[in-house]
Amino acid sequence: MNVIELYYWPTPNGQKITIFLEETGVPYTLHPVDIGNGDQFRPEFLRISPNNKMPALVDPAGLDGKPIALFESGAILLYLAEKTGRFLPRDPFNRYQVIQWLMFQISGVGPMLGQAHHFRGYAPEKIEYAINRYTKETGRLYSVMDTQLAARDYIAGEYSIADMAIYPWIVPYERQGQALEDYPHLKRWFERLAVRPAVQRGMAQLKELRTSAMTDKARETLFGNTQYQRR
Repeated sequence: MNVIELYYWPTPNGQKITIFLEETGVPYTLHPVDIGNGDQFRPEFLRISPNNKMPALVDPAGLDGKPIALFESGAILLYLAEKTGRFLPRDPFNRYQVIQWLMFQISGVGPMLGQAHHFRGYAPEKIEYAINRYTKETGRLYSVMDTQLAARDYIAGEYSIADMAIYPWIVPYERQGQALEDYPHLKRWFERLAVRPAVQRGMAQLKELRTSAMTDKARETLFGNTQYQRR
């Protein structure tokens, strides 16, 4: 099997891909994209990921033997699931159960929990309205998942790409103002995934490169005018 080239930084959107690759044993090479240093704006990366976001993937073989480059973590998960035949059911009913929860992560969990991270920890000023709004919305999404998990072990029935997509976003639950004890079914699911060896390996990839302290340069790169420049 050809080696997947993964352009990556240890954030939840990157980690969902390394979890999948570790679960399936697909060989891959990591190319660090230090988003605090501005690597995502380099021309060579923009040719792969025109929205200047990681992760991005290059598969020299593709599905038809031709090279393919992909950005957007949800699209990458779907592609890898199709390529390997793993973690995405073939029968239409169960397949779309997984896809709808993957979309739930992409449209809800990622954006809303990301805003909670920003306003609770990164914003230069404390805006109580924003903090309260996104903390409460995070709690609402946790409740949706808690209800869904009340009668099943995994978010869409069997373990799937939907679980891999959601899990890294729940890891920093304290930064989102949440306590897992308030969501017992979600907590049970979280603990079940946390002990999977492949999940642990996926979460550990390049973890040492990401520091908790944010420099002024990184803050400007991520949240200042740098990101809005036309390229």
